[in-house]
Amino acid sequence: AHHQSGHNSGVIHSGIYYTPGSLKAKLCVQGAALCYKYCDQKGIPYKQCGKLIVAVEHDEIPRLKALYERGLQNNVPGLKLIGAKEIQEKEPFCRGLMALDSPYTGIVDYKQVAQSYARDFQEAGGTVLTDFEVTNIEMAKESSPENEDGLKYPVIVRNKK
Repeated sequence: AHHQSGHNSGVIHSGIYYTPGSLKAKLCVQGAALCYKYCDQKGIPYKQCGKLIVAVEHDEIPRLKALYERGLQNNVPGLKLIGAKEIQEKEPFCRGLMALDSPYTGIVDYKQVAQSYARDFQEAGGTVLTDFEVTNIEMAKESSPENEDGLKYPVIVRNKK
């Protein structure tokens, strides 16, 4: 968490943008729900602040409606299209013709999440190595070619030490 995980934007994405039925869409929607649940279980603070995607020109409205339909197909919770008055009620400094309101979008300090994952891993008997240069990663011989989730594991990680 000292590097990439600790420096990311901290956004818990809702799954609006991905192609309906794609693995990315499913993982994003399920991942957001699991992230909120995990944070609740571990006492990690987050803010489900929502997000507005705003059309400021008339030619942007069809694209906004398409995003709305995509989000519905992806089962993103709470999505709704709102007008100019509702935009200002939600965000007084924002102006637009129409907006997609995504209340399920949130933010979290991913450094805290990653540190909690590390504690969970260690409590389960794992070892977390830092300052560890990886020189080779390969599939273990006992790995199946592909599991039902589409991922391959376990892997062997080697270094010079």
